[in-house]
Amino acid sequence: MDVLANVIAATRIGNAILCGAEFRPPWGIRFDTENRAHFHIISRGNCWLRLNEDAKPLQLFQGDVVLAPFGGGHILSDSPDTPALPMAEALENCSRSLHCRTSDETLSGTGASSTALICGGYSFDHQERNPLLSLLPPIIHIPADRMEEGGGLQTVFRLLRNEVYEKSSGAETVISRLVDVLFVYVLRYWVANEPTTSASWLTALEDPQIGKTLALMHENPGKPWTVDSLASESLMSRAVFAKRFSALVGEPPHSYLTRWRIGIAARSIRESGKSLSEISREIGYESEFSFSKAFRRIMGLPPGEYRTREKMRQQNSEDLIPTH
Repeated sequence: MDVLANVIAATRIGNAILCGAEFRPPWGIRFDTENRAHFHIISRGNCWLRLNEDAKPLQLFQGDVVLAPFGGGHILSDSPDTPALPMAEALENCSRSLHCRTSDETLSGTGASSTALICGGYSFDHQERNPLLSLLPPIIHIPADRMEEGGGLQTVFRLLRNEVYEKSSGAETVISRLVDVLFVYVLRYWVANEPTTSASWLTALEDPQIGKTLALMHENPGKPWTVDSLASESLMSRAVFAKRFSALVGEPPHSYLTRWRIGIAARSIRESGKSLSEISREIGYESEFSFSKAFRRIMGLPPGEYRTREKMRQQNSEDLIPTH
């Protein structure tokens, strides 16, 4: 069981390309706080990133990739001093005056002072409780000269750039897949370049005993696991297992399993037509009442209301913004 892929698949509810554009100075784009992790690729030129108006700016260069996991407000601009406009307004101004949604041929031109960006986002269900995102820093920056350390990241960058700007047949489907792959490669880079003490849950995945236990939970969430049975699977005593699991994962085994079961249930509610009683049985609850109680405690609303909300979100979703 690939636990990392499992968590991403269960908690991600969409991705989008928000901007494939070329900007000429002066320009500034403000990405407001929202429930979305943002990524930015500097396709050509350079720019500055600020987490807020007062934060120290970070200069980005051609080929750099940045991930802002928490969806916090931040600014991209040609200069640290350039005022920023909300993203929609900045793109509208750009499109009106500069034909910013360019072709790849235009991007290979001679506009030395222009900057070409590919910006997008990932939406996650209850992002603040995601066991993966909660470990990540506000910004993950991969400089172009370290791109090879990200495995196939450079290849994904080139393919995504081509699809965004060339707009070939089927591009929307290809882009969606590439954006997901980009996310995984950025995570791999970060894990490989961070001290192990900074990533407890990810470190737990690499631990031979606790990693095996997590895999079992993810592979068979509906099994009536107990601390004793999990400890037995990991070939550890109950006390040692419980202590080590909590130290690495950040919470006791029962709490983690409950959150994971509810995460699976939320995905099933979003994506399937199964009844709530069927879903509750699949993830190991003996009654729909106990399932609803746990679901409300973790998600903040009953499963029935969650289903209604998700149907409305899907009808009005802006997750699949077309790339023009």
